[in-house]
Amino acid sequence: MGINCHRSSSDKGLLEQILEVLQNSTIAKEKTKDTRSKFWAAYKNVSGEYDDDMLERCNENMQIVLIFAGLFATVNTAFIIAMQSNPIETTNLLLVQLIQNTSDSRSATQQMTLPSSTGLDSSKFWMQALAYASLGFNLLAAYGAVMGKQW
Repeated sequence: MGINCHRSSSDKGLLEQILEVLQNSTIAKEKTKDTRSKFWAAYKNVSGEYDDDMLERCNENMQIVLIFAGLFATVNTAFIIAMQSNPIETTNLLLVQLIQNTSDSRSATQQMTLPSSTGLDSSKFWMQALAYASLGFNLLAAYGAVMGKQW
């Protein structure tokens, strides 16, 4: 009995695939003799490491901006809510008038005096305008940070 030296076509195809994978592999870097090629290969490695480090730092900075923007928006919104006028007195007087009008038709002609609105003084107006502008810019910064992280 002799050894069969003929390979089947499936074995030959498998060996060709292995050879192709090894030729296209980047595991072992090809040694070049040209000094320019060595320079550009070294430049590619160094710039790749620098770019990866820079992207990692920028990603961390964007994360910090997002956390700060979220906390600042929460605090700013709380201040904006606290600055709003309280319409409870006007609402209560209007509800009392509605109840009186529905229970007794004769009292519909009576007019209740509602508290006059004093309006906003200029300092309160500017404080609210700055608070809303601050919230708007904060949301814009958060949007920019999200776009930067997704890029």
